[in-house]
Amino acid sequence: MPKLNLKIIVHIMGLLLLCNGGFMMLATLVSWYYADGVTIQIAAASITTMLIGVLLMFLTRDYQKEMKQREGYIIVTFGWIFMAFSGMLPYLFTESIPTITNAFFETMSGYTTTGATILNDIEVIPKGVLLWRSLTHWIGGMGIIVLAVAILPLLGIGGMQLFAAEAPGPSADKLKPRITDTAKRLWFIYVGYTVAETILLKVAGMNMFDAANHALSTLSTGGFSTKNASVAYWNHKPIIQYIIIAFMFLAGMNFVMSYFAFKGRVQRILKDEEFKWYFIFVSSFTLIAALLIYFNADVGLSSIEHPMVWGQAESAFRHALFQVLSVITTTGFVSADFTMWTPFLTIFFFGMFFLGGSAGSTSGGVKVVRHIIMIRNGITEFKRTLHPNAILPVRYNGKSIQGKIVFNILGFFILYMLAFIIGAIGLASLGLDFSTAIGGAASSLGNIGPAFGALSPVNNFDVLPSAGKWWCAFLMLIGRLELFTVLIILTPFFWRNR
Repeated sequence: MPKLNLKIIVHIMGLLLLCNGGFMMLATLVSWYYADGVTIQIAAASITTMLIGVLLMFLTRDYQKEMKQREGYIIVTFGWIFMAFSGMLPYLFTESIPTITNAFFETMSGYTTTGATILNDIEVIPKGVLLWRSLTHWIGGMGIIVLAVAILPLLGIGGMQLFAAEAPGPSADKLKPRITDTAKRLWFIYVGYTVAETILLKVAGMNMFDAANHALSTLSTGGFSTKNASVAYWNHKPIIQYIIIAFMFLAGMNFVMSYFAFKGRVQRILKDEEFKWYFIFVSSFTLIAALLIYFNADVGLSSIEHPMVWGQAESAFRHALFQVLSVITTTGFVSADFTMWTPFLTIFFFGMFFLGGSAGSTSGGVKVVRHIIMIRNGITEFKRTLHPNAILPVRYNGKSIQGKIVFNILGFFILYMLAFIIGAIGLASLGLDFSTAIGGAASSLGNIGPAFGALSPVNNFDVLPSAGKWWCAFLMLIGRLELFTVLIILTPFFWRNR
């Protein structure tokens, strides 16, 4: 194996830190505007991060631009880790989160768009720090778009080659300018959606600060809120929740579908199988949840605001749709405690933890397209049993899928379930009960946020011991980066020169 191009790795790490520090400066400006008392501390974190980034870039200014697969894996994994460690500085410098364990957990939860938090009273945190907290989501969401478009298909990660075929630019053999163009277009859509949601939420009744923070969290499918009660704080204003619902749905879509929509190619979207099944899953799951909520008076839904039958029906539908979308898209916002909606719905929502949104979206989880192909491969295997000599390819969007992609997806799912089982065992070994252990593992790996047991939507992850927080942070990272990306660098043959 060729020698590692360490200089390009370090150079890109420096570039990431420079960008990270620049985003911190935005939080500094907000802190100054609201006079929250921590402007100097956030500015110091920003300058420290940028100086380290500039130093790394200067020391490796003569790097060779060639990047192989091995460098790609390292850059993706350590890029997220570098961002997380530098992203801790505003928390530590302002003493909003004074311990490294808690600060790292909160930061990794932000960048991986998980949305799990250790903060017990969010509303007392300075506004500059709260904006930085939401920005970690937004930065992570942007990073995931770039990964999906430009990096993962080239590394052959978890069947993301399928997304490469859908995107209007990526090539699966080498990096080309078209990939940069595609990423720019998707970023433009990402930024546009964020601005649009901010304006709509402001018009609907949120103040500008809350509107901006929730838009940053929604489009990244993150879930950090500025309120202790999350979006349930606005249960008396259904229009706010419907706006967030609409943008959660868009964030859980393949962003390339949004690109086609703006190009007027609506038929292309309607013919896309992943989009159709994404819509079917959301619709059918919402209907089931809404009916169970409506016909069970003791579901613990404290926010059925209207005594009239129509008001109850609307409220049941809204909360069902909100929580189904929040879980499927792995956003993690909370409008009600879904763990109180009958034992059946608790199991029902736990199953949705393993669904995920669309490939090419900012959502986490297994992704809809992988489930479609696994199910179709299973049906095809039944047919092969009856007709062993027949040529029966697995099809997606009317095209035959290469066998190696099917095997890659099956391997990904097996590895995902193994990671979940090992993750749950790891949490259980720390003394956590069954529902907390499996809920925490599934939520962290799927980048969802709320879980079950002691980690239910009305609680937070501060109840975990320190080892549990580091373990969950690791699960968040491997789940966000499609498992193979991180786990392959833990193997000895990855580092072996040949």
